[in-house]
Amino acid sequence: MGLKIRRGVVERVTKETRLHVDFRIEGRGQYQVATGIRFLDHMLELFARHGGFDLKLSAEGDLDVDQHHTVEDTGLALGAAVSRALGDRRGINRAGYFVMPMDEALAVAAVDLSGRAHAIIAVQARARQVGDLQTELLPDFFAGFAAGAGGNVHIKTLYGRSSHHLVEASFKAFARALRVACARDRRLLDVLPSTKELL
Repeated sequence: MGLKIRRGVVERVTKETRLHVDFRIEGRGQYQVATGIRFLDHMLELFARHGGFDLKLSAEGDLDVDQHHTVEDTGLALGAAVSRALGDRRGINRAGYFVMPMDEALAVAAVDLSGRAHAIIAVQARARQVGDLQTELLPDFFAGFAAGAGGNVHIKTLYGRSSHHLVEASFKAFARALRVACARDRRLLDVLPSTKELL
């Protein structure tokens, strides 16, 4: 008998944003993404592809004010969809890490789906914007994800010249670290990965 496909669907509506997320852990890297910020779309598309996830995500935000609400709430809603897809988290690896090169840039990401939210983001992008995305909002996106998912997210770029490559390597590393953390260990399918017996 096959294992159940894990899927999380989230609607998040505030006075600032309206989001719909449909996330599948056991995907094929397929995506439909529209946030109104094209470079963020690109990062979420490669997140799905490199994570092996299926992702449908639409966001409408007050971009006439600023990108902040849209970027942060996209992270929150995506994290909440991941949490929903994980269910009780029994049998998962819980933690994962990945080191991702992209040409001259190198990024490392570590994820722990611990039930506790914390994010440390040290992406050394020099440009104020990459494409149409404000790079100062990267910590807000990942902090939002950590809060929504109930997990620790640590991302650091070690070196690189191109801000585009530094940001892209970070998202790819994050996707692959999350893929490992979400993966199930068939030997431990009924075991919660915590001695507390609570995540």
